[in-house]
Amino acid sequence: MSLSVIILAAGQGTRMRSSKPKVLHEVGGKPMLQHVLDNAHSLHASETHVVYGHGGEQVLGAIADTSVVWVRQDEQLGTGHAVDQAMPGINDDDTVLILYGDVPLTTPTTLQPLIDAASNGVGLLTVLLDDPKGYGRILRNNAGAVIAIVEEKDASDEQKLVNEVNTGMMAANGGQLRNWLSRLENNNAQGEYYLTDIIAMAVQDGVAVNAVQASSVIEVSGVNNRLQLSEMERAYQQRQAEVAMTAGATLYDPARFDVRGELSVGQDVTIDVNVVFEGKVSLGKNVSIGPNCYLKNTTVADDVTILANTVIEEAMIGEACRIGPFARIRPDSELQGHNHIGNFVEIKKSVIGEGSKVNHLTYIGDTVMGSGVNIGAGTITANYDGANKHQTIIEDGASTGSNSVLVAPVKLGKGATLGAATVLRKDAPDEKLTMTPTKQRTIDGWKRPVKK
Repeated sequence: MSLSVIILAAGQGTRMRSSKPKVLHEVGGKPMLQHVLDNAHSLHASETHVVYGHGGEQVLGAIADTSVVWVRQDEQLGTGHAVDQAMPGINDDDTVLILYGDVPLTTPTTLQPLIDAASNGVGLLTVLLDDPKGYGRILRNNAGAVIAIVEEKDASDEQKLVNEVNTGMMAANGGQLRNWLSRLENNNAQGEYYLTDIIAMAVQDGVAVNAVQASSVIEVSGVNNRLQLSEMERAYQQRQAEVAMTAGATLYDPARFDVRGELSVGQDVTIDVNVVFEGKVSLGKNVSIGPNCYLKNTTVADDVTILANTVIEEAMIGEACRIGPFARIRPDSELQGHNHIGNFVEIKKSVIGEGSKVNHLTYIGDTVMGSGVNIGAGTITANYDGANKHQTIIEDGASTGSNSVLVAPVKLGKGATLGAATVLRKDAPDEKLTMTPTKQRTIDGWKRPVKK
């Protein structure tokens, strides 16, 4: 039996006060709709149908998932009508799971029992609320069996006292669902075709309605405005904090911790406040990260210390490095291990060899640096001639004096030393001291380079 998922994502979301469709607003750095799609993939759905409407072009452009079957709903006539738009692509023998694009925190652990409940009837996901106002109430008979769902606008005063409510998520056989949808009517306070009306039809047809209760309110909560979006964000981050702490990380304050992607941590990791992880980040054992740091798509090996206010993007950090404070490691950089990268140092698209140190006020770009190198304060590799980038090579054991400039393309030889304030325009030989004159001169007829 195949699983088909229908995700309803056509709502305008006017209370978001945004030109962006509601389902594209992000939780944990990812559109809410993408969270729901990821759930469908985790459940091994054979097909996922997304019913879209408002801002459809934006939705299609933002979700790069070629497996999605997109279904346009031109008129919003209720949830029953929305589901019916996707039914032409559903087989009668499929199990159909209905989800919502603005409910991002439901877990596969909750949804799988709902799918299982559809094997001998209709699976209906419910939740208990202290204040059920605004939600459809679950009606049960004296034996406790579900017999119907009544929307609040159509509920009696007695029915409004019920605190078990409908989440909107359900699972059913494709053929039965098609039959029930064809029988829906819109003779209600809203003049809409309610998906919830199929529950009474199922009962009437002698089909069991199997209620599955969600373990928490937040995972079945939707987002209608910016306030609810912020609450969803904090709930999501609390989950990520719990995962990190369970894996062996100490978080100085779990409430000031953000994962916007995928984070894996080794044992005895410590993370200070206001650290943001984006994309795919992996931390080895005994890694320490100071406050206000940002790491994106980065792998950090064991025993690394990252001090406050450091930014690392798309880089490889080797064992026992010490980075920061106020350092920036830019994309395509690799620290091979036991490196010191100090305050106000920027590394861009460079390899820093084992044990090399770049401690102060320095820019290293488009450079291949060997092991045991010491870079003096204020040194820069001038990799850009105004039009094109060039590479600098610094071999093992070399050293630069303060305020040196290496004008690429250039090579500093093995064990070579540059005197302070040297402007290196030609390769410097191994094991020798190289210095340049300090006399200033102006060159007539010089022309700025042109981009090749």
